[in-house]
Amino acid sequence: MARSGPVTKDTSTITIGLMQIRVGTSATHIANPNPALVAGDSIGALANTKFVGNTDWYKLESGFPLIEDYTVPIREGAALECAFKEITPYNMALAHGIDAAAGSYTDTHSGEVVLGGRVAPAYLRVEAVYTYPNGSNYMTFIFPRGQVSANVEVDTQAEDAAAVTVMFESKNASSDVSGGNAIWDDKPLGRIQWT
Repeated sequence: MARSGPVTKDTSTITIGLMQIRVGTSATHIANPNPALVAGDSIGALANTKFVGNTDWYKLESGFPLIEDYTVPIREGAALECAFKEITPYNMALAHGIDAAAGSYTDTHSGEVVLGGRVAPAYLRVEAVYTYPNGSNYMTFIFPRGQVSANVEVDTQAEDAAAVTVMFESKNASSDVSGGNAIWDDKPLGRIQWT
């Protein structure tokens, strides 16, 4: 008997596990549409990873009773949410909106992140690299010009690692803005690339 219903078409496309989050300076890589960061740019062990593509929709209705005639997007956003386990000056600087790659946050157990007086978060290059279970295919989310949005909370537990949640929000990277580039004019929030 033939199977019915949603039968798997290609097992190599199933996603299991977490993405690797890589962070660098936006201005350094703004003209590169392809993955530009390497494994050494990773923020390390994570508790979770999630891509969120938010869209607000306008719905035109007419008649009585009202019936929907048309739907169009009026606002679009993209974000990567994760919770990092490695509590280092580098990761904590990122969570506070600092471009840690441009600062002196290289030592794992030495340094400081000042509290108070926060300013607008720095623009960062953020890439989330997912390796499919077959080990040879990849899906990469590229945010050429992202900013961190986070209320930093380090919740330590007796028998589990703390995980600090951070949201990397993609911002306009097109030539319309200072710091953008024309290669992003038709994809101002970035792209998802499969290889």
